[in-house]
Amino acid sequence: MFSRLFKGKDRTQKEHETGKGLFLFQEAGQAVRAEKALTGAGYEVRVMAPPPRLRTGCDLVIMFDLVEQTGMTRLLKEAGNPPLDVVPVSGDGAMEPIDVCRIKDYGDHLMVRAANMKITVKKADLRIVNISGGGCPDIPYLAQNMIGKSLSECDPPSDIGFTLCAYALNVAYEEVRRLLDGTGV
Repeated sequence: MFSRLFKGKDRTQKEHETGKGLFLFQEAGQAVRAEKALTGAGYEVRVMAPPPRLRTGCDLVIMFDLVEQTGMTRLLKEAGNPPLDVVPVSGDGAMEPIDVCRIKDYGDHLMVRAANMKITVKKADLRIVNISGGGCPDIPYLAQNMIGKSLSECDPPSDIGFTLCAYALNVAYEEVRRLLDGTGV
């Protein structure tokens, strides 16, 4: 899922992304709440960075299957968190969202970047050696509570943080756990 831009996908994958839509929200926190509501109801969605044309700041969008738009929109309205707008994903690259994660393998260490937050883990013992990025007030607290601990020893950032940066760090944390869970990458 991560370290790829939609624009870099091959034609088959691009064609697969058609039939997708984007829920746009006023602020990133609304997108995070929408993701929780939609996944809690069993919908498959992805939180992504918006296409450059739609970006207004610290934005997130929800990508979803257009065939499920009616039910999802109804659910979000009932939850008091309706999207600001809905935009179809085009196959020409102009309206395609961007994955928020990138992966960099440094041999002994693996770094995962989600939006502006980075987590670096030593592969041998799965210890977190660095957390960087962001400008939110809870990041120093998160770093203090996570650096030096193994992935299994620390609480997920979403359990102890409260900002958009903590959300992005949690995305990176979950991805690094997925990548290193029993694979020995």
